[in-house]
Formats: sequence, C-alpha cells, structure tokens
Amino acid sequence: MTSEHDTDSLRGLYPPIEAYASGHLDVGDGHSIYWERSGTPGAKPAVFLHGGPGGTSGPNHRRLFDPTLYDVLLFDQRGCGKSTPHAGLEANTTWHLVADIERLRKMVGVDTWLVNGGSWGSTLALAYAETHPEHVSELVLRGIYTLTKAELDWYYQFGVSEMFPDKYERFVAPIPPEERHEMMQAYYRRLTGDDMALRRDVAKVWSTWEGETITLLPQPDTSSKFAEDDFADAFARLETHYFVHAGWMDEGQLVRDAHRLHGIPGVIIQGRYDMPCPAKYAWALHKAWPQAEFHLVEGAGHAMGEPGILDRLIRATDTFAGKEA
Repeated sequence: MTSEHDTDSLRGLYPPIEAYASGHLDVGDGHSIYWERSGTPGAKPAVFLHGGPGGTSGPNHRRLFDPTLYDVLLFDQRGCGKSTPHAGLEANTTWHLVADIERLRKMVGVDTWLVNGGSWGSTLALAYAETHPEHVSELVLRGIYTLTKAELDWYYQFGVSEMFPDKYERFVAPIPPEERHEMMQAYYRRLTGDDMALRRDVAKVWSTWEGETITLLPQPDTSSKFAEDDFADAFARLETHYFVHAGWMDEGQLVRDAHRLHGIPGVIIQGRYDMPCPAKYAWALHKAWPQAEFHLVEGAGHAMGEPGILDRLIRATDTFAGKEA
C-alpha cells in the first residue's frame, strides 16, 4: 500500500539512551569491527545497518527502537567509524560484510533478529536476508538502493545533475572534462592514489555532493558532517570502491532474488522525492516482494530524519515489537 504520513500523529525518535555494552570484534583479514548494544538485555533482538558504504552508526540510530522492548546491536562496517583500519579497502566487499553480520549474530547468541537498514543499509540488509533468510525475523528497509548501473548513473552521471545543477557543477569541478564521462572511476583513482592532499580534498567534494542532496529541503546540520575530514575520507573511498565494483553482485541481483524473502514480515519505506534512491527501485522491490508493507511517503526525500519517513520507521519497529499504536 502507499501512504501519505499523517502530520497529526508523527512519531519522533525515542529519548537518548546510552549503550550498555560495546567492544571490538576481530573478523579477520586485518579488520576489527566496533559494535555496541543498547536497550534491554534479552529483549527483542535487532541489528541496525548504517548507510554509505562508508558511513557510521550513531546515537540517533539507537533511538529508532523502544529501549524497553528491544536489545539492539549497532556496528561500524569495515573501514568505517571506530572500526579499523580506517577507510581500509582490502577484504572489504558486500560479502565480507554479510559474513560479519553473521559473526555478530552468533556473538549476541540469537537465532533470529530484526534487520533494519536504510540507503546502502537497505542494500546490505537485502544481501544479508537473501543469503540467510532463516536468521531474519523481520526486515525494515528505507530508501531502497539495489545498486544497479542505472541507479549509479542516475546519481553520479546524469539525472540528479538536472535537479541540482549548481551542486553538480561543484561535484565535477575537481575532474578534468575528458574524464567526466566516468565520474565514479575518476574519483576512485584519486581516492586510491598516493597524493594524500588530493585524496582529502576530493573526498570532501564527493561526500558533500551526497550530504547536500539527501534531504527534500536544505538541512545544514545533516549535510555538514559529510565534509568532516575522517568521515569524508572513509565515506568517499568506500563508496567509490563498492560502486566501481557494482557491490560484487550481479546486475539486478537483489530484486531477482527477492523471492527468498517470502515469509519474512517486512516494511519498505520510501520518500517520494528521494534523489539518491529513486522510488522506481523501491516499487520494483515491492512488486517482487508483495508480502511486505509498502509506504511511499509524500513530501519526503532520502534522509532518515525526514518527518514522514521517521514516523514510518518508528511505527514499524513498534509494530514488530508488539506495541499497539
């Protein structure tokens, strides 16, 4: 079903809560994953998958879950946030991350858990759930990204460029005209080269492009973090690393294999005016997985904090915990 949010019943984030446990998990290949748990030990298990690739988990992600009803695990994916090595690309693929999620599930000691992810987090959630459906109790997905060539071209070559010509002009500025027909590859070469000053500078430009186009209306607080040095470095390097390799997936694989999700209760939440992740792909997933609730939120862009999207996210986690509206 489609739904426009009811502004009289919007639900905001739950109050801030500290993690009750945290640590690092050695996942091999030289990588150590930072994790934390919050909520009530032994309550309904859930895992949150952050965006990017190259983003990080944060306090607001904990607040998507009623802490009295959930035991939530958040973690920074390989190369991200507090995980080490910072911005590391070796042994860092979609399938390494899927294996890491399984390691974390076994560490927590649960057979199944709710999986919640938005943007790239939705990509990773789908990859994990289609690989290990027996370990997923429910799926909550926002801003669907299936990582096809058309989606990547829309955002980095031609499409969003027509909606944000001023910002796109700044995005292409570091790249010579003769290389602009392959923007991802051009950035990737600079982000993996030996010139550290150039790497830092182009990372900020790459990341700022995303930070300034993910909300329906400008939100400086949302976009400013994308220009921070450490965040931008990991974000830009890992995004280009994953995107030039198409996520190490077949074209259209995630929708093709959506039949593996049948039997898993799910919710798909999509902003009507999502620039990075056009609604077309959420709709395709909905058609391939019709058992899941589908909410196309009017007056919303891409970001988790868009009011109508946040409302639907909270409603979904509340519902799956058995909480009455």
